[in-house]
Amino acid sequence: QVQLVESGGGLVQAGGSLRLSCAASGLTFSRYRMGWFRQAPGKEREFVAAISRSAGTTYYADSVKGRFTISRDYAKNTVYLQMNSLKPEDTAVYYCAAGSSGVVDLVGEYDYWGQGTQVTVSS
Repeated sequence: QVQLVESGGGLVQAGGSLRLSCAASGLTFSRYRMGWFRQAPGKEREFVAAISRSAGTTYYADSVKGRFTISRDYAKNTVYLQMNSLKPEDTAVYYCAAGSSGVVDLVGEYDYWGQGTQVTVSS
């Protein structure tokens, strides 16, 4: 079965950095657009970043543009989210997702999801 296994979450002070990793298995990695979403308590899951199948195009939410970078490693079947200059409002559970079609920033357009990893940014 398809599995997306996340790691790298944790507690960091404002202004700090974290790198999230998502290891994919059970799918042909290069066939899928990969994305990161996040969900804060009491709020809906929201788009953070996405990367195309060929890694030729990346997409970012306005709230993270210039601070976060998404990338993928085909040899490791892994997608990364490098998060710099973290702010308290970045605090959320971060989810890795894989999709084969549709709009990159919509939750409903992704087929598979990771378990989520907590990112907490203190002030």
